[in-house]
Amino acid sequence: MDTKSRILAAARAAFERHGLDGLSLRDIAKKAGITAMAIYRHFDSKQALIDALVLDALDEWSERARSVAPGEPLDWAHRIGEAYLDFALEKPRRYEAAFLLHSTAARRYPDDFVAGGSPAVTLQLKNIETAIARGLLVALPPIEIMITLAGLSQGLVTLYRAGRTMGGEQEFRALYRRAMRRSIESFRTERSQ
Repeated sequence: MDTKSRILAAARAAFERHGLDGLSLRDIAKKAGITAMAIYRHFDSKQALIDALVLDALDEWSERARSVAPGEPLDWAHRIGEAYLDFALEKPRRYEAAFLLHSTAARRYPDDFVAGGSPAVTLQLKNIETAIARGLLVALPPIEIMITLAGLSQGLVTLYRAGRTMGGEQEFRALYRRAMRRSIESFRTERSQ
């Protein structure tokens, strides 16, 4: 493993244990077997290292999204929502890095998504376009449907992570599924109901 990869692995481990507050460049350097100043040969700032963590976590999310088997568009929309929920609950620090950390390298709505900058969003947009073409969803801009569903997903997960929902994980999963189903249904055409 090269030095840059060792630094990123050490930063990832530190973030997994302690979150953003645990990202001490000295500790990361020690774990990577280099001096703290040597980090700057590979990352020009602490923010650049955080950006690398964000992109690494987004890559992991994209892999999960790609693993959702193709199928009927509305069924697939529910399954990608479940994959997102699983990622958030099974890998909370990776989720945090992917979706909650400030990053100058993260993709920006809407331009980066429409331009294909996010593999996971590209899959979602193609699925929504297919559903619209088949008359299953109303003819709105796919990016607007996608951001509505993504915003609902992220908002619900944020409430759960902050302890702002009643019950445990099973109750939250049920709430999430109901909310996502209702949101997807709100975009359906009358012909498809």
